[in-house]
Amino acid sequence: MQDTMSNGGGKEEAPFRPVELEDTSRYPDPAPEQQSPKVENLPPEHPAEAPTPNTEGQRNRWATTMEQFKMQKFFVLRPGTLEHAVEDIKALFNPEVDGAVQSIWLMAEVDHWNNEKERLVFITENSFLICKYDFVMLNCEQVQRVPLNIVDRIVHGSFCFPQHSLLKRSGEGVRVYWDLRREPLFSSRWNPFAVDYPYCTFTYHPVRSTNEHFAVLCEIRNFREQLTDAVLRAQAKQPIPDKANGVTVLNQPIEIEAYVGAMSFIGNQNKLGYCVARGNIGY
Repeated sequence: MQDTMSNGGGKEEAPFRPVELEDTSRYPDPAPEQQSPKVENLPPEHPAEAPTPNTEGQRNRWATTMEQFKMQKFFVLRPGTLEHAVEDIKALFNPEVDGAVQSIWLMAEVDHWNNEKERLVFITENSFLICKYDFVMLNCEQVQRVPLNIVDRIVHGSFCFPQHSLLKRSGEGVRVYWDLRREPLFSSRWNPFAVDYPYCTFTYHPVRSTNEHFAVLCEIRNFREQLTDAVLRAQAKQPIPDKANGVTVLNQPIEIEAYVGAMSFIGNQNKLGYCVARGNIGY
């Protein structure tokens, strides 16, 4: 074909030029084709567990919050209030009649209608004193004095009610009798404000779990033991004529003869018998 073009066109054929081939050694060889990895049936991975919350720290914060709430609610927990109350009540004692103070207790008295009432209880050499103190106004409103040598029975145990009663009370308590031969009047049984009962009943104060100091101050078992010892010493010191000395200690249920206690239910739920931040509007 080259001959035909040169002959037919009369043109002179262009000479061939040498072509330098480019050195391809400086270029890397192409990467070999990568084989796809084999897929194996692996067990599914467990999702990462969420970090567990610091439950201990939450409980500590909750306990601190509850403690602060109690410090603001019950006036007896205010700094210096209890010490002030003790000094006020001691000033009302008769040293010749009562003697020296042996121990002091913070209790909740339970009356015959199942109403709770905040009380300070003093055990002296000769007397057993139940004091109603207003921790808001810092004033002693009532003191009931019971000679220790007339105490004849102490009952401790859980609470119970008559068969057809609608009331319930958990926990344990202690009841102190000082005249077993005298029965409460029929009118007193139906009077929620009657104070002529020949016994008194106590249970734990709500602030007993606040700290170690109040736990000791509100411990019923220690109170029962110290009261028993104080009664025996007082009877040995001043025996009552025509009456057998000694005190009977029984472990049995403490019965509260109350049937329909709407008043006690509302009062106990709202702590109306205690001096709390709203003021003493209880009994």
